[in-house]
Amino acid sequence: MKLVNLVFQAFFLLIALLFLIYFLTGFDSAFEADQNCHSYLSSYDNLSGNYGCDHDTETHQWILYESNDDKEPAKIIKKFRYKFL
Repeated sequence: MKLVNLVFQAFFLLIALLFLIYFLTGFDSAFEADQNCHSYLSSYDNLSGNYGCDHDTETHQWILYESNDDKEPAKIIKKFRYKFL
C-alpha cells in the first residue's frame, strides 16, 4: 500500500510540475507572441523577403521562419508559444 501511495504522489508531483512549467513559460497572449516574433523579424536582414512570421493555431504559437527559393521546407528559426487557457 505504501508503494502505491508513493507512486501516486510521484505521478501527482510530475503533473503539477508540468503544469507549472507550462504556465510559467510562454507568452500570456497571442498578441504578445506576435509582437515578439515581429520584433525578432526586424533584427534580420529581410531584403530578399525570405524571413517571416506565421501563426500556427493548432500548436498555439507564432513561428519565425526562413523560406528557401528552392522547393524545400522552410527553416524554423524560433517559436513563440503562448498560453491558450
